[in-house]
Amino acid sequence: MKTRIFSTLTLVIALAGLLSSCSNAPKDKPTQLAELKAEQAKVAKQIATLEAEIAKENPTEVKGKAKEVVVSELAPRKFDHYVQTQGSVQSEENILVSAKTMGVVANVLVREGEMVSKGQTLAQIDNTLILKGIDELRSQVELANTVYARQKNLWDQKIGTEVAYLQAKTNKESMERRLSSMNEQNEMTKIKSPISGVVDALEVKAGQNISPGMPAARVVNNSDLKIMAKISEAYSTQIKKGDRVTVSFPDLDKTIEAKVTFSARNIDALSRTFIVEAALPSNADLRPNMSAIVKVIYETSPAAILVPINLVQNINGEKIVYVAEKEGANMVARKKVIKVSDVYDNLAEVEGLAKGEQLITVGFQGLNDGELIKI
Repeated sequence: MKTRIFSTLTLVIALAGLLSSCSNAPKDKPTQLAELKAEQAKVAKQIATLEAEIAKENPTEVKGKAKEVVVSELAPRKFDHYVQTQGSVQSEENILVSAKTMGVVANVLVREGEMVSKGQTLAQIDNTLILKGIDELRSQVELANTVYARQKNLWDQKIGTEVAYLQAKTNKESMERRLSSMNEQNEMTKIKSPISGVVDALEVKAGQNISPGMPAARVVNNSDLKIMAKISEAYSTQIKKGDRVTVSFPDLDKTIEAKVTFSARNIDALSRTFIVEAALPSNADLRPNMSAIVKVIYETSPAAILVPINLVQNINGEKIVYVAEKEGANMVARKKVIKVSDVYDNLAEVEGLAKGEQLITVGFQGLNDGELIKI
């Protein structure tokens, strides 16, 4: 058998020399290289074929020449298709509280970090003049009510004039409206929290001038949090409400499972992204604007064939892997041309392999189709 291999090699080399001598026109180096590679591939194939034949006829003779490899049996398993990006924690109730009227802050009634309830007064603007006006109006309202009551009593008894009755009534109602207006003005001097939560920051101090629109305090409620992320428009038709989301906080060493609650239809013209939101459970460790790694799982394959991406070789424009197959009394390597669908976490979902096949995971480099192997 060794003589047959030697004779074949001699014949191939002789033919190559004959073809070379018959060509009068000089060939450029790339052409020569391509021809030599083609000859090399042809010879390698012939060698592999002859070795396989020898192995069948005399297995013990080639046993020592078999290449040692490690294999792993393929089995279908669940595989998630996802897109990963950066996100940030947002609070639905993260309010910057401002004053409704101008004036001097008379008193700050809370401290940073303090829990407050909805409607609680955080700071009081000086309302001395308004309170004096209210006291005066109350006296006038009491007098107007007394006059009105007496005029009404007389009018009910058909005593006096209707004009006097109507004037008393109008004066009473006017005074009551003025008092109500003054009370509303007094309420506007109180800077109140619109939500229940924690005072995250105080922007005012006693004695400071303040006007409408100026920030006075920030109140945050961590019971209603969400994660917001921007996703490439390439996934705009794949991501939908209800998709699973994995939110990882590296700084906290914590991972939270959530679901998409909102997927924007508008694409940002500059970044070519759209916004995706997912509700988060209440958690004392989470803070607004905290960064996180967001994985949106938009599809799950229940039974996918997966191989480590580093086992996939790209040869002559084809993606291949090697599997171990039984051939007679020997094991040989078989080249499998595959199609890679997706790659996630260094695992490739592939087509062209079947359940139960023995994937060569160690020793696959430099293998040839049909080459003898030892597991």
